[in-house]
Amino acid sequence: MVIDSPSASRVRGLLDDLEAEHATLDGRVARLSAERWSGPTPAIGWSVADQISHLAYFDGSAALALSDRAAFEAHRNELFGSIAAEPDVALGRSAPGREVLAAWRAARARLVGAVRDVLVRGEPSRVPWYGPEMGLASFVTARLMETWAHGDDVADALGLPLVVSARLRHVIHLGVAARAHAFAAHGVADPGDPVVFHTHNPLDETDVWTFGDPDAADRVTGSALGLALVFTQRRKPEETDVQAEGTTAELFLGVAQAFAGPPGSSRRAWRGG
Repeated sequence: MVIDSPSASRVRGLLDDLEAEHATLDGRVARLSAERWSGPTPAIGWSVADQISHLAYFDGSAALALSDRAAFEAHRNELFGSIAAEPDVALGRSAPGREVLAAWRAARARLVGAVRDVLVRGEPSRVPWYGPEMGLASFVTARLMETWAHGDDVADALGLPLVVSARLRHVIHLGVAARAHAFAAHGVADPGDPVVFHTHNPLDETDVWTFGDPDAADRVTGSALGLALVFTQRRKPEETDVQAEGTTAELFLGVAQAFAGPPGSSRRAWRGG
């Protein structure tokens, strides 16, 4: 039985976009030489292989979370109790790039298959993860955001243009929705004032995107690429065209992050800042 509902249709659309993001990044690394696989990226100490290894590890974990909750929770408990450093990049530091890529292809295929299985069985109320549990749509959006963000690191490392598409809307949505977590992760009190975000589809300027309270006095404006870069902490606000008006809007931009966990390390040094 295929579940047919607005929620399920939304997840299928997100899944299509996730697969498109996978394919774009795959195409950029599929023919890399061994030297380029080992080249540094803006994430301090991480190579291109490490970036893809990270995605393989967490896409595999995401597939497990969707298909076997008990097994995922056991894995999570073991990971949290382990002293091993960065298990997500272990493969990238022990195998050639072609094997890392094969592992990512297999992991992401399991993830996509697990999402489709959930849609057949019926959407779960929440999906377990390393931080707070998420709804299925948010879970898929988070994997898309991670793919794009680490793909940005790869693009910077290889001297390629960043990927700009209408899929950036999902990254921005997640960044706005993660406001409470972002403030908490940085140990900053949220003043609570509403903020509205204005941007547009990077492929169609007539397609205006508004997030948050449209009547808010505090506002953030900028390109979709700029907002996505700030929300994934790949650029600082002052390195983009993103502008904030209002104290709360400025404060939020200083802590914004679309990803779970603690704040990321700065990539500013990579660009000479």
